[in-house]
Amino acid sequence: MADRSSDRTHRAPGRHRAAPGLALAVLLLGAWAGIGTAGALRAGGPADAGSAPPEAYSTALPFDLPPPAELRRSPKLVFAHYFTPYPLSLDNEPADRDYYTRNYLTPDGEKGKHSAYGGLLRDRPLPAAPETGDWELAHLRQEIRTARDAGLDGFTLDLLSESGRHRDRAELLLAAAHEEDPGFRIQLMPDMTALTDATPVSLADHLAELARHPSAHRLADGRLVVSPFKAEEKDPDWWRAMMRELESRHGIRTALVPLFLDFTPDRESYAAISHGLSAWGARSPDRQSGAAADAERAHQLGRIWMHPVSVQDARPNQGVYDEAGNTETLRASWNAAISSGADWVQLTTWNDYSEGTHLAPSAHNGHAYLDLSSYYLTRFKTGAWPTILRDTLYLTARVQFVDDLPPTTRQPQVIRPRPGTATPRDAVEVLSFLTAPADVRTRTGTTASGHRAPAGVHAHLLPLRTGHSSATVVRSGTTTTTVRSRFPVQRPIDRQDLQYYAVTSGRAQR
Repeated sequence: MADRSSDRTHRAPGRHRAAPGLALAVLLLGAWAGIGTAGALRAGGPADAGSAPPEAYSTALPFDLPPPAELRRSPKLVFAHYFTPYPLSLDNEPADRDYYTRNYLTPDGEKGKHSAYGGLLRDRPLPAAPETGDWELAHLRQEIRTARDAGLDGFTLDLLSESGRHRDRAELLLAAAHEEDPGFRIQLMPDMTALTDATPVSLADHLAELARHPSAHRLADGRLVVSPFKAEEKDPDWWRAMMRELESRHGIRTALVPLFLDFTPDRESYAAISHGLSAWGARSPDRQSGAAADAERAHQLGRIWMHPVSVQDARPNQGVYDEAGNTETLRASWNAAISSGADWVQLTTWNDYSEGTHLAPSAHNGHAYLDLSSYYLTRFKTGAWPTILRDTLYLTARVQFVDDLPPTTRQPQVIRPRPGTATPRDAVEVLSFLTAPADVRTRTGTTASGHRAPAGVHAHLLPLRTGHSSATVVRSGTTTTTVRSRFPVQRPIDRQDLQYYAVTSGRAQR
């Protein structure tokens, strides 16, 4: 049975405290981060989804990513969970003084409401340059380009409210998808942890309004795909009533794909009214073993399976984190999706920075996690592992030791491991993608070491030490690629930051 420890609770966005020097860092990252997105279209008609991937993706990745048109020929689909509270920008201000920097990335932000846990967030989207005109639409189009260029088919759109700011942003995302790339799909995901007052009638009306957009995900037979988050909040009869309302009053037939936080309810009763089944999944590498059974059961019931793929989970405001094991969780959950025969994948999440589950390019991780996903995504969709053409390194580590605690005057609410998660560890991971065997020379802090890495994909762990970490590939006396952490490991700490930071040698570093 799939792990159920990663239940999430939604909250209205607070808006965090930059560690010393972060404001400057994000400004520098603004220039660095544009690889793969900055030169893309800003106005005019939709991008050509049949063209080759952007130039950056021909050099940034260890393999050649097939163009979107080729990937879209696969019946297997890959979505990323889009969370409307955290778009690229909340106010169109420069990164050194925008809402993220002033309020989300500092304990003092929002009049100190997040001070007990050191601030709401520990990371943010890669800064986007302020736009003229309809900047929100322009930024959403930029996010769609980034996802499309990485090989994704679309977003699962978390619907938090039937009116207000999040409802408006959801509609704008649907419009942006059609303008930017008519082939990019937006799957509607009513969030039943937030839509507590919804009735079958009100939800049907809400979905029907959004379904007017051509980008709303429909099956080939015209049915609208609806994938409710925490579907078990309502029983099957409630969902039957909602679907009847959609069809009788709006002429919309539904392909229901319920997503469960607790995958133990009577799945058969939900399967009877559904096109597929899904679960929110786990955030620890040793909790992926139930994936094959979940997919098999869905297929036995004659339904598709949408598999969750995640990178990590660290929630300061809830005082809990999962041990992701560097990139182990990401690799294990992708491999589970591939080996289980899953039909669809949901990356959980694209941009929920409050839970630290984001794969979207960010200030602390750049494109590293998304680039890694492009590799596994290609295998999932094509059935063949991509050929490694360029030596590439991915380096991940925390910036503090798991047992270090901040002064209680700075952060009185401590973040603890989630019960049942993997044993927390202090490690640097060097994940190598090599065209042929080579020596990998490493340094953690002031300690130098090295190892021989085989061709293909290989993970090597090193003890975490204060300072920066680095790795260099040397073959026949020639350096082929090198990577260095952008953020050092420090002691003492003034607040807990238990996410893993990532960097790739495939993209320029500042």
